[in-house]
Amino acid sequence: MTAGSRIVAMGHYQPSRIVTNDDLAATIDTNDEWIKSRVGIAERRIADGESVADMATFAAEKALAASGLTAADIDLVTVATCSSIDRCPNVASRVAARLGVKAPAAYDLNTACSGFSYALGTVDHAIRAGAARNAIVIGAEKLSDVTDWTDRTTAVLFGDGAGAAVVTSVADGEEAAIGPVLWGSAPEKGDALLIEGWQPYIKQEGQTVFRWATTELAPFALQVCERAGVAPSELAAFVPHQANTRIIDGIVKRLGLGPDVVVAKDLVHSGNTSAASVPLALSKLVERREVPSGAPVLLFGFGGGLTYAGQVVRCP
Repeated sequence: MTAGSRIVAMGHYQPSRIVTNDDLAATIDTNDEWIKSRVGIAERRIADGESVADMATFAAEKALAASGLTAADIDLVTVATCSSIDRCPNVASRVAARLGVKAPAAYDLNTACSGFSYALGTVDHAIRAGAARNAIVIGAEKLSDVTDWTDRTTAVLFGDGAGAAVVTSVADGEEAAIGPVLWGSAPEKGDALLIEGWQPYIKQEGQTVFRWATTELAPFALQVCERAGVAPSELAAFVPHQANTRIIDGIVKRLGLGPDVVVAKDLVHSGNTSAASVPLALSKLVERREVPSGAPVLLFGFGGGLTYAGQVVRCP
């Protein structure tokens, strides 16, 4: 048993192909101004010939290289994804094999856009219980595989990518650097966002999801801070799911976050990458040194299910 866990390093990966709003406007009835005003996205990355496992591995390699650990130190690998077309072996096993991790616990987790926070919560629990020592937690999505590129309401939203965190147990006498997870769902509204059937396309009731996110989620984000014993005014950064700038701004306002709090808005250049969005955005903040090491950061994912999850972590 340990007192808790901490994130020691982050990594991320995005495909090289950039699809701008103007590129989409050449094939569907939309335009750059409409997309930016509705969701805040300017461009997104699209994978050509790269799988969810490929992108997850690239992000994990980067995180592992920055952590000071090696593959031999890792005993748990988990991947949050809702878009992998490969069911068995799971993505986590594929990533572990490519990294050279020997005999790890390996599982995939699917709560769509809240997936990274769910996965981080389960890994924190495993480490606290003594079932793991060092883990890699990944959010990876190839949503381009399940996007209907003729549907103007959804084609403008999604992108591909992956983000990863290396998580370890804290030393004796140290405080936990990953706070208690708050997670839940509104399953009665689950039909508002679907990827179902064989060879599916994403289907979304945009207004239903928007109203849920803007009216019901802020109190849950406040509860995350309360569980961690951190006031919103003490946060150095807020990294929410990257779905829509209007949703993010609404939650920021309801949390009462001041102008000194860094608010991740990676969706401008990455689009909505579902389970990858939170670790992707956090990894970029860490890489650019926009948040001091050890500073409290609120992570909060929400989306398909309709599920939500979050925790306060100390920035690696």
